[in-house]
Amino acid sequence: MKRASLISCLALVLGMASTPFAAAATLKVGSTPTGVPFTFLDTKTNTIQGVMVDVMAEVAKDAGDTVQIEPLSFSALIPSLTSSKIDVISAAMFATAARKEVIDFTDTVYGYGEALVVGSSDTKDYKSFDDLKGATIGVQVGTAFVEPLKKSGAFAEVKIYDSIQDIMRDVGAGRIKAGFADYPIVAYQIAQGNFPGVRIAPAYTPVVKGEIGIGLRKGEAATLAKFNASIAKMKADGRLAAILKKWGL
Repeated sequence: MKRASLISCLALVLGMASTPFAAAATLKVGSTPTGVPFTFLDTKTNTIQGVMVDVMAEVAKDAGDTVQIEPLSFSALIPSLTSSKIDVISAAMFATAARKEVIDFTDTVYGYGEALVVGSSDTKDYKSFDDLKGATIGVQVGTAFVEPLKKSGAFAEVKIYDSIQDIMRDVGAGRIKAGFADYPIVAYQIAQGNFPGVRIAPAYTPVVKGEIGIGLRKGEAATLAKFNASIAKMKADGRLAAILKKWGL
């Protein structure tokens, strides 16, 4: 009996040793198709590409995981995460105080403020909201810029758009006076020649400055720590700088 028990225990130990502590996972990652250069739909490959896709790929690789990108509208990202339809948000999303009450964010990947976009023929030297008093302006739904614009009381109307591209299109067509949107996204679009009818107001000082991180559900402390360790490693070994350079940031 003693010999049989010893053999059974040995078999159990060997079996445990052959089993990995944590199996590789496939992470469902929510990203938007309209946030170039952070996340966008590459029509040539019909896949979501960009800064935050590349960052998430490196984080997953460090952990031995794989990534499955789920294209979502910006306003659907947090509800999809909290309802477990996705596992991670990797997009141009500011880690604001209000959002931190609902989800957790990793350490900062990139930081910036909003750009003021006006028509290319509009030569006024805009510096603040006050220079647009009484105007109709546009902003993307769900972004950190919406409430400050509404609360300022400076504008005749704050129109809400589904995408930054729609804002820039309406500014260029003269349907609205100006638009407020993520500076790097606007700058990239203009640099690519996609919207020749608009320009960034160079003297404008951003009101909302924020930092982008990867979003996770509340209570996933171990995953958060693992992601932060990977981001720190990417900053130290130059991988993050290489990704930002690749996308013109």
